[in-house]
Amino acid sequence: MAFEVVMPRLGWNMEVGSLASWHKQDGDPVEVGEILLEVEGDKAVQEIEALESGILRIPPDSPSVGQQVPVGTVLAYLIQPGEAVPFSGQKPAAVMPGPASAPTPSDPAKTSNPARKRYPPISPRALRVARELGVDWAKPEGTLKGSGSTGRIVERDVRRVAAAATVTPPVEVRASPVARRAAQSLGVDLAQLAAQQPDRRIDRADVEAAAQKAVPAAAAATVAPLPPGSEQRLPISPVRRVTAERMAASAHTTAPVTLTTEADATELVRLRQQLKEDGSQIVPSYNDLLVKLAAQALREHPQLNARFEGEAIVQSAAVNIGVAVDTERGLLVPVVRDVQAKSLRQVAEEAAALIEQARNGHARPDDLHGGTFTITNLGIYEIDAFTPIINLPECAVLGVGRIIAKQVVVDADAERVAIRRMMFISLTFDHRLVDGAPAARFLQRVKQYIEKPYLWLTR
Repeated sequence: MAFEVVMPRLGWNMEVGSLASWHKQDGDPVEVGEILLEVEGDKAVQEIEALESGILRIPPDSPSVGQQVPVGTVLAYLIQPGEAVPFSGQKPAAVMPGPASAPTPSDPAKTSNPARKRYPPISPRALRVARELGVDWAKPEGTLKGSGSTGRIVERDVRRVAAAATVTPPVEVRASPVARRAAQSLGVDLAQLAAQQPDRRIDRADVEAAAQKAVPAAAAATVAPLPPGSEQRLPISPVRRVTAERMAASAHTTAPVTLTTEADATELVRLRQQLKEDGSQIVPSYNDLLVKLAAQALREHPQLNARFEGEAIVQSAAVNIGVAVDTERGLLVPVVRDVQAKSLRQVAEEAAALIEQARNGHARPDDLHGGTFTITNLGIYEIDAFTPIINLPECAVLGVGRIIAKQVVVDADAERVAIRRMMFISLTFDHRLVDGAPAARFLQRVKQYIEKPYLWLTR
């Protein structure tokens, strides 16, 4: 009996989804555990494995790539050799030969589509690791052999091949998370930059300097504008649709108020520089430091770590902080969970992994839900201050501007001025849940933790 491949429900609130891509083609043989397709739900793209073996048959009226359809919609079928297809106008599936059979011209199942790619079965986690480590897993005769059930490639197989690779190794890219984000935004090739300075770790300043050198070339490659009087109609992507719905709901539902203050980040900059010079492979970004210090402030001011739920205000003991990430698909907010219970190193490692997955399109639905507070940082774009919008059902969001050197009066009586690293932070809160004074005290505490990081490092 034909097995239906349907649009899955990636999250409890998901009602519709779109087909992102097929990993198999119509008529391809499929084994259990192989990746069939990628589906996009509420801001998350997820690989869908085959739950049955068989031959993939895609109906002519199957949804096209990018088309949104309700959960449960049939996308394709997996049928057995010789079995009739469950839609009209198609021939039964050819009987596939055994592995030892030799192909003959009279056997259409063996001679059709000779150029069609055959991918070895690989688990989703192994696929992600292979992409991260640059391991070519798609060669049927390659050195990557699967040790999982039915010969499936699993994570340990990928890591084994990556560790054994000695011929023309790729350039090791040692870069901070913020440098990677800057490179992504500014279009800088980190591998090329690493080859130019192999003995040191790349930071944001290196990326920005490389971007400045590339400005003339980038200007020449600018996309040509539309002809005068013309217009372009672009389809709304699933991510943009979800973002639009949630931002509109936030604007129409909340009573937002924004408070802004300027903090002296000199000691925070010094702390990060010391951690960087310590030689640790994991150097927290400024975002990581802000996530950790904000979590401590939220524990002291639980009114800001709350949400509306029915007729009650629910304050959460867990501090789950979302970090806004700009991706090719749009704005995503992966969530670092239980920040209050994790070390700074753990926060940095987890945040880097979540952000990388979000940018690569591999964020899971659970990675993007369950936040209790959000931090959004536009400092890399030379933004000083802005008014962030609340990410429902949370009741507050912290906007972070750039860190910039300024002349600051440090002793008014002595009329003494010094160069300090200053930054603006802006808190937007929902006045339905939180009054102005508690919100101001929270922002004041965040400012204190930025200016005196040892206050939260020792807690």
